[in-house]
Amino acid sequence: MIKNRGIAMSLKLAATAVRENAHAPYSNFKVGAAIRSASGETYVGCNVENVAYPEGTCAEAGAIAAMVAAGETKLTEVYVIADCPSPIPPCGGCRQKLAEFGAGNVAVTLGTTDGQERATTIGDLLPGKFDAGHMERS
Repeated sequence: MIKNRGIAMSLKLAATAVRENAHAPYSNFKVGAAIRSASGETYVGCNVENVAYPEGTCAEAGAIAAMVAAGETKLTEVYVIADCPSPIPPCGGCRQKLAEFGAGNVAVTLGTTDGQERATTIGDLLPGKFDAGHMERS
């Protein structure tokens, strides 16, 4: 968690900084993510690879885990960044994770290290999401 101490911290700066800590020795593809919670705190995550690829962790999942570990369960803004030719979208699993903790209208900014950005929302990233309502029985 990054404490805001009353000053709004840029999610872009937080995501860019944490991206440098990514553990990506196999793909060399570092990703950073920063999320703002309902309380205004900023939480960050970076991808952590494992030689057994399915065992790695995405940056978005890491940021969400940090938020939940701090006792929060609602996110209000997201920024994801990587060194790639176009703004980096979250994988399908991370889109579902973002939808678990943020409303469909939550702003998501996808960025590249060379400054390209694309603004979207959780709802646009995951239309027709699976949610708790699908678990209910009549």
